[in-house]
Amino acid sequence: MADSSRPRLGGKPKVGGDVDPEVFCSDEQSDIAVDLMRWQALAEGVLAAEGIRGGTEMSVIFVGEADIAELNESFLGSPGPTDVLSFPIDAADIDLSPIGSGVTRGPDRAPLDPSDLPMLLGDVVICPKVAAQQAPTHAGTVDDELALLVVHGILHILGHDHAESGEAVLMRDRELQLLEQLHWKGPAPAGFRQEFPPT
Repeated sequence: MADSSRPRLGGKPKVGGDVDPEVFCSDEQSDIAVDLMRWQALAEGVLAAEGIRGGTEMSVIFVGEADIAELNESFLGSPGPTDVLSFPIDAADIDLSPIGSGVTRGPDRAPLDPSDLPMLLGDVVICPKVAAQQAPTHAGTVDDELALLVVHGILHILGHDHAESGEAVLMRDRELQLLEQLHWKGPAPAGFRQEFPPT
């Protein structure tokens, strides 16, 4: 499982407000049937469990092998397809100034309040074909593999990592907790494994 950059949010960001985060899902491949509503609900559940509130947005995109291979090469310098890539967006990097601010603000309008704009958390890109290939020796089923990749990718967006053994243990533990709470609604199946990278 790959991350396009080192996590930049430094743990669980708490965003104020009472608006639920929005997760946009897109299926841009035809190899494996994907239930977008189901994975959107899982992603929203993970964000809620991680304490994300307020006007935040994130996307989960399912792509084919060629597309994820191109992203893997471009952003990580690794050849070939991978299962998941996470692209966190650092809120501090976002320019909150409106384009043409003199035109968009009339004399009777208050200046733009950056807190009114949604915070863009980032993008999780998943390759279902790679997930299906590694599922038998990893999570057990394609369904469980896709669930793991959704959770894993989001945790990367929120600042988790597995580059060092201590980080990997914490990330694996949190993945398992979230999957048991939101995906299985109970203990993990006997065949489920969470290795980085999968074997």
